[in-house]
Amino acid sequence: VWGFAPDERGPNILVDDTLPSEVNKQLLTSIREFILQGFGWACREGPLCDEPMRNVKFKVLDATVAEMPIHRGGGQIIPTSRRAFLAAMMVASPRLMEPIFMVEIQCPEGAMGGVYSSLNRKRGTVVEETNRPGTPMYNVKAYLPVSESFGFTGFLRQNTAGQAFPQMVFHHWDVVNGDPWDDDKVKEIVLAGRKRKGLKDTIPPLSEFEDKL
Repeated sequence: VWGFAPDERGPNILVDDTLPSEVNKQLLTSIREFILQGFGWACREGPLCDEPMRNVKFKVLDATVAEMPIHRGGGQIIPTSRRAFLAAMMVASPRLMEPIFMVEIQCPEGAMGGVYSSLNRKRGTVVEETNRPGTPMYNVKAYLPVSESFGFTGFLRQNTAGQAFPQMVFHHWDVVNGDPWDDDKVKEIVLAGRKRKGLKDTIPPLSEFEDKL
């Protein structure tokens, strides 16, 4: 294991998987810190919309390193390694991830139908349903995408005649179902993020990274 990114305990990992018989380990070790900097840069600004990457494992399988130190300085290695990591990510079917709330809803039994229909409309997933002993009140726990949480409280109360009360806290990250190239909804999210950051209004093709390697 060479390191993690985008910080020392980041969710992405870089592994040296080269063989001493095929790679000059001494030369490779001499540029390790530069490669790690390129790795961290790539993980902070992913290829889809310059957002941090999560849960990605990179392996260094082969490397040809120039013997002259002047040709393997940080100015050459850092941006080159970054583009190599981004290109590898592009051919690995990258997906968007979204933050997920744990929402806990308290309501009487008569409002359960409205709670379930509201969660279904907002891509929510019920994970637990419990009854308070001796009362008609139920506690429903569900996962709700943060992007669907805006206005959810009012939407829920409207569908339950004001009988349901939600509380939300961040719980985890989850993969958004859909290919950014083929799924119109996911592609719309990517392009909206790129537009907000002043980037090109198209997802960069793999050739954009390969041509500069």
